[in-house]
Amino acid sequence: MKHTARAFWLSSPGQGEIRDEHLAAPADGEVLVRTLYTGVSRGTETLVFGGRVPENQHATMRAPFQEGEFPAPVKYGYLSVGRVEEGPDALVGRNVFCLYPHQSRYVVPASAVTVVPQSVPAARAVLAGTVETAVNALWDARPLIGDRIAVVGGGMVGCSVAALLARHPGVRVQLVDADPARADTARALGVDFALPGDALGECDLVVHASASEQGLVTSLGLLAAEGTVVELSWYGDRRIALPLGEAFHSRRLTIRSSQVGTVSPAARPGRTYADRLALALELLADARFDALVTGECAFDELPDVLPRLASGELPGLCHRVRYAAE
Repeated sequence: MKHTARAFWLSSPGQGEIRDEHLAAPADGEVLVRTLYTGVSRGTETLVFGGRVPENQHATMRAPFQEGEFPAPVKYGYLSVGRVEEGPDALVGRNVFCLYPHQSRYVVPASAVTVVPQSVPAARAVLAGTVETAVNALWDARPLIGDRIAVVGGGMVGCSVAALLARHPGVRVQLVDADPARADTARALGVDFALPGDALGECDLVVHASASEQGLVTSLGLLAAEGTVVELSWYGDRRIALPLGEAFHSRRLTIRSSQVGTVSPAARPGRTYADRLALALELLADARFDALVTGECAFDELPDVLPRLASGELPGLCHRVRYAAE
């Protein structure tokens, strides 16, 4: 039996629309998923929405089930939670997370979905992809007991990193952001907050996630000698300038990249992408992560909402998209 679905497509940079899709019946080893929620990844998705993926990154930035090509038309996204309607008996009726674009139903290999633990509400599970990025960042950063740590940039990724660091024993963690409203988020996550001018210095480790030149400059300025900045920001087609001619060499500072496309080599040997995602979902049993969901809309509203998210008219962190029962 064939199924129909509705999907959000970027028809041209800055312009989106909802299109009808026709799905084949799932074959052996595949599942049919009815979407409950998707999440908008503000950093990457707003750059995609604006057509700002550099040409030399088109292959690297492809989402697992992307259709079309950058800059447009393209169906893009990777934070989807749904319920399995058809497939292996062990999965039917279970809530699952999948790296799939904004679409009301879809058919994928059963290996592409991860079961959401019963302790995690489906509405919170849309954060799994972001928490997975934070897990990889901490594997790269290797924080130690007693470290003095700043997280610069209170977006989805930065706040997820701060929430995980709050669990580490004996560390000093401060979330640093230019928006005073992030103080409430930091409080909900259980970490200290500071505006950039008030941030505590002499940090052993700074995780940078503001996607701004000034944020990275601030991160370098917060380091103690021999300190490290772990850079999580993706700048798209923008170039940035850094003060590497000042104390960068004399203080032996380090800037280290981290991104979710590769499992950190610092992780336990043998850890896979599936292991990392399953761990992220387990961590989402912590209700503090609800503080990262700051807006919601119906799926039909997405063509009007995404431009407002991209422009900053709608502020906040994760924007959740709600799908009607069909």
